[in-house]
Amino acid sequence: MTAALQCSLLDQAVEPGVAPLSHLLQRTTLSHGAWVDLRRGWVTGADTLFDRLAAGVPWQAERRRMYDRTVDVPRLLSFYGEHDPLPDPVLEVARRALDEHYAGELGEPFVTAGLCYYRDGRDSVAWHGDTIGRGGTEDTMVAILSVGQPRALQLRPRRKAIGESAQSLRLELGHGDLLVMGGSCQRTWEHAVPKTARSVGPRISIQFRPAGVR
Repeated sequence: MTAALQCSLLDQAVEPGVAPLSHLLQRTTLSHGAWVDLRRGWVTGADTLFDRLAAGVPWQAERRRMYDRTVDVPRLLSFYGEHDPLPDPVLEVARRALDEHYAGELGEPFVTAGLCYYRDGRDSVAWHGDTIGRGGTEDTMVAILSVGQPRALQLRPRRKAIGESAQSLRLELGHGDLLVMGGSCQRTWEHAVPKTARSVGPRISIQFRPAGVR
């Protein structure tokens, strides 16, 4: 059974929007030229936005070949390509704000949006980097907006240099939090949303990417 989203009455009363991005944005420098930016509560009215996306997005349940069998992808998916209108006007506003803030570092706009719906603790995504296309060879950025109940997103180095101490990062993301992975993060680090036996509510993540990064 899918756990219900626990909304705050205050958040439900707020029309979704985005706060100033530069305010309260925190950068953490990782190894191998990677970094992450975190902005807690960037989207206001995030629970309302969750409800709109959960009801309005054409979610797809996919199956993928893994080794010698075909398995269900443990989350629902929807993808918006370079010329597709996004499913909610707040996401258009958020993408424009990201473009404006990161224009100097990224040098190009965010043009696609991949949405993932984690219905409960059984839904997950395994360790990976967004290395299909240019992300496997070039520095780039992936911006993840999370609405709904918080879930753990973990990061770890893809490979550890001799003598380097083990590193990892665990962040609970939800309720309008923004995480931006930049620099070499997609090819030198990997990230995951692990399964959990805890009772957790649903979460939707929106991943904004430049052209040619998946």
